[in-house]
This record gives sequence, structure tokens and C-alpha cells, in this order.
Amino acid sequence: MRLPEVIPIKYLPDYRTDRIGRHAGGQFFADITGAYQEGVTPGHDWRHQQRIYAVLHRFDDGGHHVGSDIWFAGVRAESPAAVERAEQVLSGWLSDIGPVTYCDITIRPFRADFDNVVFGLIDETTDDPYEGHGGPWAELHPQRLGFHEPWDGEYDT
Repeated sequence: MRLPEVIPIKYLPDYRTDRIGRHAGGQFFADITGAYQEGVTPGHDWRHQQRIYAVLHRFDDGGHHVGSDIWFAGVRAESPAAVERAEQVLSGWLSDIGPVTYCDITIRPFRADFDNVVFGLIDETTDDPYEGHGGPWAELHPQRLGFHEPWDGEYDT
């Protein structure tokens, strides 16, 4: 059981993949996302534990990861101010790589660690029938979007 070399991701306007597409340098995946640092178990105080990030992953035309911009905007308890700060930063980054065309992308698994948080499209395939997802699986972190057969760009949340 193996992942394909490149994983398609569908552009879905007004949903979880509404800021993906192409720019002059290749492809991109942009998002505002919440995440917990490694070792943090969300509890009753989760709004002070969940961190908000602006994220821009860039890929070449072949889907190879060429870099990521990641910026910590604050914690969920500061929302909507933290989200607004992240939106401003992300808008600036998208302007910097513009013009952009929002569309489907195809990328390869990658990993970018920042602020004790894992970002990336991670191969979570396991041969153990009692663990994992029961077949080849790639998970986008920290968004928790799962990609699997038939590899058509659709994802599970």
C-alpha cells in the first residue's frame, strides 16, 4: 500500500480549500488554521490553548514543496482579533506571490515544523489493519484533511 507520488486537492470555494491554486512560481495552499502545540491536550481551557496561524505553503509545478510562510497570530480566545490579524498577513503574502488563480492543485507529501506544531501533508499509511485508516492515507496537518483512494482531490475531515 502506497500513496501516489502527487496528491490532488480540489479547490472548493467557500470551504476548507478555498485558498489553493496557482501563481507564477507554481502552486500554493493558503489557510488560516487553529492548532495545538505538540504535547498539549485540549481541555476545558481549549480557547487559550488553540493557536491561530496564517499559513502559505508553496510548491513548484511538479508539486514539490519549495517553502512555507507560517505566522502565529494569537490564541482562539482572542478571536476574532487573532483571525483578523492572520487574514491581514495572509492577504499580504498572497499579494506578494500574485497574481493568483484559485484552482485544484497536485502536491507531494511534505513537512514543515514551526512553533512546536507540525504543518504538512503527511503520509499516515499503515499496514496494521487495526490502526490508521485502512489503506493509503495522507493527512494535511494541522487542518486534519484526509486524502485517500480514489485520489480524486476529495477529502475527509
